[in-house]
Amino acid sequence: MIEKTKGWIEEFKTFAMRGNVIDMAVGIIIGAAFGKIVDSLVKDIIMPPLGWLLGRVDFTNLYLVLPIDGKIGHYDSLEAAKSAGAVTINYGLFINTLISFVLVAFSVFLLIKIINKLREDKTREEQMEAKTTKECPYCFSEVDIRAKKCPNCTSEIN
Repeated sequence: MIEKTKGWIEEFKTFAMRGNVIDMAVGIIIGAAFGKIVDSLVKDIIMPPLGWLLGRVDFTNLYLVLPIDGKIGHYDSLEAAKSAGAVTINYGLFINTLISFVLVAFSVFLLIKIINKLREDKTREEQMEAKTTKECPYCFSEVDIRAKKCPNCTSEIN
């Protein structure tokens, strides 16, 4: 039993210390923080002017009250409706969440596009370097791919 436990612990340490797992953990933490930033951007920066342009509408207070026993109550705000125990459909909050999602998705799209561009440029540079130089088998220095003799050690290069 103890041997199995030691094996599991070693296996778990190997799994947890892989680069992919650590990268994923960092990504999740940064993603959570980024989500909060985008949420604040939507709620505090984008939605107030949008609501103002649409006739001073507060999107967080857009909701429908569902009838209970055939009666529909009237409430001044979503908070008042919730504190009274009313059943509501909060479509204003859904609009905020939808806009947050679109902004996060667009930001991730731009980030991936930039990363792919950087990778593409790096690969192109590596290909250019690989085509213009070769290594001398005697002194291991880089020489022009067209060279027949190494300029450093004067050995013949095949």
